[in-house]
Amino acid sequence: MKVNRVHKNERIGTIIKVLTENPQKIYTLNQFGDMFQCAKSTLSEDIDIIKSLFERFELGEIETVAGAAGGVLYKPVMAKEQIKDFCIELCGNINQTDRIIPGGYIYLNDILYSPDVSYNIGRALGSFFQNQTFDYIVTIETKGIPIGLMTARVLNKPLVVIRKEGKLTDGTAIHMNYLSGSSKRIQTMSLAKRAIPKGSKVIFIDDFMKAGGTARGVIDLMKEFEAEVVGVGVLMATKEPEEKLIEEYVNLLILEKVDEEKKEVFVQSYL
Repeated sequence: MKVNRVHKNERIGTIIKVLTENPQKIYTLNQFGDMFQCAKSTLSEDIDIIKSLFERFELGEIETVAGAAGGVLYKPVMAKEQIKDFCIELCGNINQTDRIIPGGYIYLNDILYSPDVSYNIGRALGSFFQNQTFDYIVTIETKGIPIGLMTARVLNKPLVVIRKEGKLTDGTAIHMNYLSGSSKRIQTMSLAKRAIPKGSKVIFIDDFMKAGGTARGVIDLMKEFEAEVVGVGVLMATKEPEEKLIEEYVNLLILEKVDEEKKEVFVQSYL
């Protein structure tokens, strides 16, 4: 797309829109030069202003990449203090007695399916994996899908959804049984054979972890695809059991307790 010569503030606004709508994607100065019909030196000044604005207001990172294939890209990450503040706000929303439902569970659908909240969960989780090399974000239906999709959006990677039951539209699939850490029951996960190419590296994202049975099952399933899980991120993990079935994972919140009789729920930030 080429446009007629524009003023500096118009260029800056357009560059910000392009970068923020395409996170993690490198745009060269030549691309912006062709778009605005201006010199690289002018664009470099614009990028410096944008970078300063994003640092000042903690809007993520504007990164310049040197070399022939270099350019500029946007990383919609959160600083550690931003993640902490966001998690504290989430805790305040979750620690409500009316969220406790029969069976000692916590109602979170309004949070997980809120675009604004799930996007920030994705930004927070994505911040831990932004410098990691991988090919796919993997999640399991159904509540993991919103935050898995937002994390994939932030990191600009495809999302792969593991089903609990195979579908005819998936074609040939691999099925695996695993022991759920929360229900202590044997459950099934299924994924189309063409979903993950051999040799892929993936990040597993989910909403909740108790003993880590689901994450362990996903790791084992990926082995059937000759793929490797290089990171695990969850919104919330329980305090007990302290030892999970996986060793390394990232979680934003810790579920300390749910007392259905006393109507008490206590979730705190991991940071």
